[in-house]
Amino acid sequence: MIASAPIRHHISIDSTNLEAARLSAAGERGPLWIVADEQTGGKGRLGRTWHSPPGNLHTTLLCSIDASPTVVPQLGFVAALAVHDVASAFTGADRVFLKWPNDCLVNGAKVAGILCEAFASNPTIVAIGCGINVTSAPQGLPYPAATLAGARVEDVFSAYRSALEKHIQSWDAGAGFSRIAAAWRRHAIGINDGVSVVNEGKALHGTYRGISGDGALLLETPDGLRQIYAGDVKIPSLLRLTATRVQLNAEKLL
Repeated sequence: MIASAPIRHHISIDSTNLEAARLSAAGERGPLWIVADEQTGGKGRLGRTWHSPPGNLHTTLLCSIDASPTVVPQLGFVAALAVHDVASAFTGADRVFLKWPNDCLVNGAKVAGILCEAFASNPTIVAIGCGINVTSAPQGLPYPAATLAGARVEDVFSAYRSALEKHIQSWDAGAGFSRIAAAWRRHAIGINDGVSVVNEGKALHGTYRGISGDGALLLETPDGLRQIYAGDVKIPSLLRLTATRVQLNAEKLL
């Protein structure tokens, strides 16, 4: 059972995903939870750094799956649904949205980061890394960040373990990804909006039509429907939501 798998706790570590890689190389197959009070080198998507101070949740699930490493990107959507469940429980579901590929937003601000990696095959060993802003959020980023204000990290971790187990069971080593994708779409922000997708400094513009059967962003362009597998999507409705949030916060200070 994933939710009740053993937990290895670290006061400080470079990265829980890096620790998972080291353990995998040493023969560990899991399931095993790696948790740290803080990370000194937290990893984010597209090679970015994840701000990881004490008081937030920093965790990686190391486990084996009965599937090819090619399905590992699907686990980002699985974990995003788990984080959506957690954020909804602590803040209210009407405030929580998902942004492609695996961002969870509260009132338009990012509350968590997810990084899924594969280390081996036969069997496929994966790390599902997740950081959730519980008590503090980084400042000065290109995007707003939020926290689960008032929550305790122990409670957030407990809720996340249960939610992730539920969605991994529904995913069924990839056989149930259609269920995961359908649930993800119900919580997604920006579908059918005009958007831009930026990858390696190049921007594509079109209408966001959801996700494909393997999780690619579907972008309808004048040249036809394109499948996008990596990049940052800029969503006008999200920008409006963020602007409203900033205005409401400013009004509270008056």
